[in-house]
Amino acid sequence: MRQQANHLGIVSILAVTLLLAGCAGQSSAPTTRAPTSSGAAPAASSTQEPTAPTSHQPARAGQAQDWRPPLLTSPEEEAAYYVSRLADRRFVGQYGGFDNPRPWYIAAERLGEIGMPAVPLLFARLNTNDPYELMLALYALQLATQDPLVTFQTGGEAVQLPTVLDPSANAENRRIAQQWWERHAAQLELR
Repeated sequence: MRQQANHLGIVSILAVTLLLAGCAGQSSAPTTRAPTSSGAAPAASSTQEPTAPTSHQPARAGQAQDWRPPLLTSPEEEAAYYVSRLADRRFVGQYGGFDNPRPWYIAAERLGEIGMPAVPLLFARLNTNDPYELMLALYALQLATQDPLVTFQTGGEAVQLPTVLDPSANAENRRIAQQWWERHAAQLELR
């Protein structure tokens, strides 16, 4: 009887261990292949990264994930993360329904919500040569400078762009934003 209880205990522990292992799921780490002896690049795996669209049009909904690293401790770190995602054409969602889908530029919208901490980082991105990234940086800048912490220090003035989300307006929008920065950079108490 005692031996049966020991076997039952061992079987129970094994069953719980297997159950927990099954609940944990499988690792989704990508597999890598060693280069061939000729030094050629490894063959492409069956799970490839989707390629970014070549135009300024957003990718299909669901390709981008609004994922934030878990260790963000300040609005400045969050702003730095989203600024780093501005050029990623996959970092776009959709809104507006099935019959009227519209792009939701996740990084730009989040930077607009962050406000004041994002402003200097966005001005630093105005030197980019990527028209898509510049378009989104300017749009985010227009949104972020509407933060009450910014407008309080600038006498109510935010960056006002005549046309947004149009790469053909980038040069004019950059000029407007840089003029705003020249007028107000000294007034802004950026910590």
